[in-house]
Amino acid sequence: MALITCQDLTLGYENTPVAEHLSFTVEQGDYLCIVGENGSGKSTLMKTLLGLRAPLAGHIRRGDGLRPNEVGYLPQQTPLQRDFPASVQEVVLSGCLARCGLRPFYSRDEKALAARNMERLGIAPLARRCYRELSGGQQQRVLLARALCATRKLLLLDEPVAGLDPKATAELYDLVAGLNRADGITVIMISHDIAAAVRYASHILHIGEGQRLFFGTAAAYLDSPVGQMFAPRALHDDSRKGGDHP
Repeated sequence: MALITCQDLTLGYENTPVAEHLSFTVEQGDYLCIVGENGSGKSTLMKTLLGLRAPLAGHIRRGDGLRPNEVGYLPQQTPLQRDFPASVQEVVLSGCLARCGLRPFYSRDEKALAARNMERLGIAPLARRCYRELSGGQQQRVLLARALCATRKLLLLDEPVAGLDPKATAELYDLVAGLNRADGITVIMISHDIAAAVRYASHILHIGEGQRLFFGTAAAYLDSPVGQMFAPRALHDDSRKGGDHP
């Protein structure tokens, strides 16, 4: 059974649709990038998948025993959140809060989990540093480690490279790809970078007006009318030459 199945979704606010007729599935181990124009409903879809907003119509089914509190989420940061006065270790540990229930402290296992995730993302030496003193790329690694503390199955990432320099952007993309391919963690990412989406993702969901809807593999996206319209021409040329797309 698919990890997530969305059937004929209509999304919006106060009965005003922003996206309609969305149908797609996410299997365990998939890497899905959600792309499309500004205002097309990408962030609304993310909030709906998180259970923060109900669809106006249609259905979402979760398989493999997936529960809302088993989803790791990396949201877009606000300036206030970037200035959060806590240590790196405290921020990462907060990803375990859903595991604590009514218990007012972190267990030994939860502290060990946080330490492992800081180590795997290369931020263990920063554990005692203040979060707001870090670079943008370091902060995103901290938030990704926090999200990993919340899940072993599914990561939802909302524009995780927004505002990062090219080096930090490439490093974060590589980290996420490694978590997907080596650890088998399913990834759903909103991105404005269609070139990176096609390069890293296994599947693309393109949301747009009218006929600008697509769901399928990254390779099929390049051959679709929507992909022909939006994907950079170099990607089409590379795919015909047998480029290394997923």
